[in-house]
Amino acid sequence: MSSTHSNNSSQSLTHQLLSRAHSPDSTNRIYSDKIQHRPLFLKPTSPPPSNARDSRRRARAETQERAKARNPKPLSARHRRRLGLYDIPKPVQKYAVFEPLNRLWLGYIREVLGNELYTGGQGAAAKLSAADFHGAEVEVSRSSCHGRVGIRGIVVKDSRYALEIITKNNKTKLIPKEGTVFRITVAPIPEQENLAVARTPFTFEIHGDQFQYRSADRATKKFKPHYLKDL
Repeated sequence: MSSTHSNNSSQSLTHQLLSRAHSPDSTNRIYSDKIQHRPLFLKPTSPPPSNARDSRRRARAETQERAKARNPKPLSARHRRRLGLYDIPKPVQKYAVFEPLNRLWLGYIREVLGNELYTGGQGAAAKLSAADFHGAEVEVSRSSCHGRVGIRGIVVKDSRYALEIITKNNKTKLIPKEGTVFRITVAPIPEQENLAVARTPFTFEIHGDQFQYRSADRATKKFKPHYLKDL
């Protein structure tokens, strides 16, 4: 008796709320379709496991599915390239945009070299081989393709087989490392330019044939001196 009374009161309350926003016919229709005769969809369930072994196997599968949902698989390199995540947008392909990056790189490489910025030697070569060159201003000094000689710009992407640079004409150039020698000049520290003994800029060259590694891989790789027949 009490359940019938509660149902009637809830029905009257629902009608009152619906009648505030709808006409009487719409109120009756919405109540009938959406509330009174609303279907209840039940999720189909699998039959219970026949034994404990099947139960454990199903529990492991459910745990793996939940783990995959929490930790999605990272994108592959091919998928990232297809999405254009490595591409530089057209509006920012300007030399002036990357000039601050070049100044930041100069401070970084001066800190890496330390006193060897002025002395050079094998110690400087070892440090440079593991350094990051994103932001360095490079110039093609020698190349198997004579049309690339003289190209100069800031490195915006250092991949395994090529350097992508942006020139002062706001054009991006993809320079293969194979058969190419890059020249980089590091100016002395500005505070030391007024010393009695003038400091000359530190200039070095990178042989692209021996530099076909990603910057992350070069950081942990040990380069060994050996004969280069192409020199």
